[in-house]
Amino acid sequence: MNQNVQALSTKRYKIVTEEKAGGATYTPKILADFVAKQIVAHSENPIRETSIRVLDPAVGDGELLISLLEQLPRHNRQKIKVFGFETNNKAINLASARLEERFPEVELHFQFGNFIEFVLENFGNGGNGNLFKTKISEPYDLIIANPPYVRTQIMGAAQAKLLTQQFGLSGRVDLYYAFILGMAWVLKPHGIAGIIVSNRFMTTKSGGLVRKALQDLFNIRHVWDLGDTKLFDAAVLPAVLLVEGKNGKKLPTPGFSSIYQTTEKAQILASHPIDALSEEGVVELQDGRCFLVKHGLLETDGAVDGVWRVATDSANTWLETVNSHTWGTFGDIGKIRVGVKTCADKVFIRSDWQSMPKSECPEVLKPLTTHHNARRFKAQIPKKDHHILYPHEVSQGQRRPIDLSKTPRTRAYLERHRQTLEGRSYVIEAGREWYEIWVPQDPEAWNKTKLVFRDIAEKPTFWIDEGGSVVNGDCYWMVCQKNSNTDLLWLALAIGNSKFIETFYDYRFQNKLYAGRRRFITQYVEKFPLPDPGSPIALTIISKAKEIYNCTPSSKSEELQKCLDQLVYQAFGLVIEKIRR
Repeated sequence: MNQNVQALSTKRYKIVTEEKAGGATYTPKILADFVAKQIVAHSENPIRETSIRVLDPAVGDGELLISLLEQLPRHNRQKIKVFGFETNNKAINLASARLEERFPEVELHFQFGNFIEFVLENFGNGGNGNLFKTKISEPYDLIIANPPYVRTQIMGAAQAKLLTQQFGLSGRVDLYYAFILGMAWVLKPHGIAGIIVSNRFMTTKSGGLVRKALQDLFNIRHVWDLGDTKLFDAAVLPAVLLVEGKNGKKLPTPGFSSIYQTTEKAQILASHPIDALSEEGVVELQDGRCFLVKHGLLETDGAVDGVWRVATDSANTWLETVNSHTWGTFGDIGKIRVGVKTCADKVFIRSDWQSMPKSECPEVLKPLTTHHNARRFKAQIPKKDHHILYPHEVSQGQRRPIDLSKTPRTRAYLERHRQTLEGRSYVIEAGREWYEIWVPQDPEAWNKTKLVFRDIAEKPTFWIDEGGSVVNGDCYWMVCQKNSNTDLLWLALAIGNSKFIETFYDYRFQNKLYAGRRRFITQYVEKFPLPDPGSPIALTIISKAKEIYNCTPSSKSEELQKCLDQLVYQAFGLVIEKIRR
């Protein structure tokens, strides 16, 4: 076995499968049963006269296979051949014992090894030839899978590079991406696969290649975004993909269902989230939680790698109205950037600089804005006043590290921490000075009027910064680069803080985390719409935003924000109303 693949699989199963082998059920029974039922319901002929080949590429304790076999006709089980891969001996022995006891008539072929290595050896890059291709194996009729979730930073650079080379992946690679592509290579043309995955790939940039590959390599039948249902103990938001092998058959637009927790009152009762999926609207569970269940079609906004979302008639009509009243987007104002990242915050960022003797305090300190300052329209004054040692400047239009010979106190301070800073080997390897910040951004931009916003928040939180502060990496920011008219930032401030943008986000992107929190990152915010800035209503919105800024915090500010919400809806041709998220 390739050593990099072996190391990758060993690390994954040390994290995950030993928990399974200890008796814990990695895939909850209720979810395993749901996936199994969907596979059998959509299989054209679950048991034929000839044998049927079933695969689980990451067997664990065998829960998924048990659920699938329970759904297949009992009288034909002797024709079933079950195949599985596992790299943990305890897990594979446990799974074998469970299935042999429950289904003695089924033929088992469990292999101690890694599924990815098997794919590369037997199917070789989807049949296009591969370094590891040495033999051919027969593909499978049914696949049920919960592939491992291991991010790039866990699997390491060497393993991530291997996946990139062999599976054509790029960006922040996750191991389950490769599992999905591998399953496409081993599934028969009319075979059916049910795959439990993290829902991250549906909305992230790195998931774009996987979204495209899924449409290219499979016939997608249905997608279920299970959101913040907390079906798993781990902090993962799951999704289920039901797919068919590519066979030239043109299918209708795939169905898409989603379920997310809501504070709305329910009219329907259900025992658990999986039962709730058979309903539509707001559903209350036995534990008191309420969820909004939506059913529609898979929408990608016309792009093969576009963000996946559930499309309903009401949402499409709403978005079409917004599009017809859109002049531009936040991205048209200027480039949205993440804040600075030092990779040594304890050295560069402190709240006690002023307590140092003046003879030791660095000369290049700047005020720092973080999510602790966050408040709509105008930042709060933090309890602890953080400053950042910012060792960058602009000379002749180019950013460069400061000349330490001209800042002796800064040089002395940095020298005291030189060992820590030089420990950031990637800074040195990138040809940078040992005392540089890893992501410094544009030093000249800090003194400009900036629009700043939180990365993760339940409610959008945008504010204007005119104090020349540096923005930390837990926030994003932008300045006017294509137009010196900062009124565009004030217009964006009003739109970003509106109830309208919450609905726009949920209809267009649908990337929610636990407890209704959203990610406000570049790829979403740059697509936020703007009305014509020269229109009378937009000029009124800009004026109101400035007025709110000047009186924040106060009860007057809160009242003005309600008025501003009305204006924003009107600017996009809408009437403000209670919209289900």
